Amino acid sequence: MPFTVTMPKLSPTMEEGTIAKWHKQVGDHVNSGDLLLEVATDKATVEYNALDGGYLRKIIVNEGGSAVVNQPIAIFTEKGNENFEGYQPEGVQPQAATPVKVLAPQEEAHIPAPSKSSAPSMGMQQPSFVPEPPLANYHYPFSSEGEGHKASPLAKKMAREKGLDLATVKGSGPGGRVTSRDLDLAQPDQVVSFGNKEMPTVAPGTFEEVPLTPMRKAVGQRLQQSKSFIPHFYVSQEVDAEALFLAREQLKAGNIKVTFNDFVMRACALALREHPHVNSGFNSVSQSIIHFKTVDISVAVTIDGGLITPIVRHADYKNLGEISVEVKDLAARAKAGKLHPEEYKGGSFTISNLGMFGISEFVAVINPPQAAILAVAGIEECIRLKNGVAVLGKKMKITLSADHRVIDGSDGAKFIKTVQKYLENPSLLLV
Repeated sequence: MPFTVTMPKLSPTMEEGTIAKWHKQVGDHVNSGDLLLEVATDKATVEYNALDGGYLRKIIVNEGGSAVVNQPIAIFTEKGNENFEGYQPEGVQPQAATPVKVLAPQEEAHIPAPSKSSAPSMGMQQPSFVPEPPLANYHYPFSSEGEGHKASPLAKKMAREKGLDLATVKGSGPGGRVTSRDLDLAQPDQVVSFGNKEMPTVAPGTFEEVPLTPMRKAVGQRLQQSKSFIPHFYVSQEVDAEALFLAREQLKAGNIKVTFNDFVMRACALALREHPHVNSGFNSVSQSIIHFKTVDISVAVTIDGGLITPIVRHADYKNLGEISVEVKDLAARAKAGKLHPEEYKGGSFTISNLGMFGISEFVAVINPPQAAILAVAGIEECIRLKNGVAVLGKKMKITLSADHRVIDGSDGAKFIKTVQKYLENPSLLLV
């Protein structure tokens, strides 16, 4: 008897998945419990084991293909030689796939606007933003013609006599041809050589459309909703990072390796304990404020295809070393797609750190239903006045994004000043 295997629901928020790898081939016998495939969900890549034994007779969704939850992805039969012709797979109807296509210059590019059904349901109509078609008949203004340039005979003669470079002027004549009246704008020949590279054959504006991965789609929709509906406000503070830098170097000399982000997390954990109002969220359904009873800090980790926020639970009860070990473990398993749902679901506050990229300053988007997120930039050298003398120092910019429905400006200011106090006195973070 033929039967259908459908796209499983592998996370509470999963609506769609992408087949990352089939571990069985058509014709293989599969036992119940055998590893059948890997699915990239909105959170991670998850292994899926067969629930029933049988023979894999047809793969409906190949590797790299996407399917919504309960959409047919394969057909099995109980016997290897069983005829399944005419069998209609059970499950929800598959959605029409959007092919990946490169628009070539010679094609007539027609880009349809997204339909209302494809726009995110967010209580408002999303504007239609679509790229312009390629410029199929575009002519480069400085294109070459044989060994010379497009120019009238008189212009060429005058250029030679005056020592002008025709490649440095845009022609106003037919087809971009340089005329004698254009030479007033030409640069002297061989004084400065700007070079004259051959223009590419790809028309300007040529592009490739790649469908969003389930994770990228979920991240994009969630952050778009956050930015659209949460009234963000921002509080920034420059931190004197000299003591922080020295503390890390001293620990490193003792073969204790911690990151600046570990210090930041410890500082935020203690600050959230002092300012519990910031350790809050907002329930948009009941229109009520959430007061979290535990300090559970999410850490934004970039992975292939998206972003995930593993959580350090009870962060205010963990010392610097414990935080460092846990964050490293969570980040490594996040990048390997091996996190358990309870390790990334929830959280009361988020830290987003781009300091390792040398970023001077940035603001982060709140991760709902949380009410705040801290953006951490890199440590930079600076000049400071100490006792009237200019000395070389170090600084770091931190910026709090807060939900104004939950947190007032004064609350945000007090919180970030407390974080500053801990970071500028890192010995307090070691006790």
